[in-house]
Amino acid sequence: MWKRLQHKWNVRPVQLFWILCVFALTGTLTAFISKSITGWLGFSASTHWSWKILVRLLVLILGYQLILLSIAFALGQFPFFWRYEKKILQRLRIMRTEQELNVNRESGVEKYRIAIFASGTGTNAHKIIQHFKTHPTIEVALIVCNKPGAGVLSIAENEGIPTLLIEKEPFFRGDGYVPELQNAGIQFIVLAGFLWKIPQSLIEAYRLHIINIHPALLPKYGGKGMYGAFVHTAVLAAGEKESGITIHFVDEHYDHGDVIFQATCLVEPGDTPESLASRIHQLEHQHFPLIVEQVILAAQQETATK
Repeated sequence: MWKRLQHKWNVRPVQLFWILCVFALTGTLTAFISKSITGWLGFSASTHWSWKILVRLLVLILGYQLILLSIAFALGQFPFFWRYEKKILQRLRIMRTEQELNVNRESGVEKYRIAIFASGTGTNAHKIIQHFKTHPTIEVALIVCNKPGAGVLSIAENEGIPTLLIEKEPFFRGDGYVPELQNAGIQFIVLAGFLWKIPQSLIEAYRLHIINIHPALLPKYGGKGMYGAFVHTAVLAAGEKESGITIHFVDEHYDHGDVIFQATCLVEPGDTPESLASRIHQLEHQHFPLIVEQVILAAQQETATK
């Protein structure tokens, strides 16, 4: 049960413990307050049952939510429970859904919704999120991750972006989570440090609408197993004078799709994989969000002219 809840809520074991504490304390405190209110109002065994139900419903509907958020804030779990509360308010039509909020008030046009796939700390994902935070026509609508507890999930939580934690079996041998992406209105996919190969089902559903960034100058130092420090180690071992980044469309093969953009940096004497990686990260952060925007705007324009 613990693992199911951890997977469902995309949280670490320690956070799951505090979440369950919030629920337990809220239930106990709500019951105590409900009993105290009925006593303060002078309710007794002779009081009509409808009045008792009405008061307790009010406590549950209004008081419970306020108590829940207050305890969540005290225990450092407010972002998680605020998302929980927003879903309730949206179902009651008290608050608009994320999709409704994405409608541009001036033009009446929905924002172009992109999903970021990431497996690690999410530094590139964070740069992209920040870049599109106030964009008039494009938004990061979903973070997809294959590793519970990955740093990118915390970034998504802090930014209020929905997450989808995926598993290997349905991803590779099932439908590739295409229905979930389509139900979320995803129109474009950005791979930002995502370590799994994209399955055929997902490529077909988003042909020329998936792009990736690779920390080398493709076609060199690409392919299966070539990621992160492995790439930089290979570049240094080969005695290359320069390295860089490649942003490309994703097809059926590792690091093989058409190149969109490349930027270079010098390999300096005495470089280590870590020092080279640092300069590569600077290139990624500088160029990736801008290229993502350019590619999406081009896709929007192409769609508008059809």
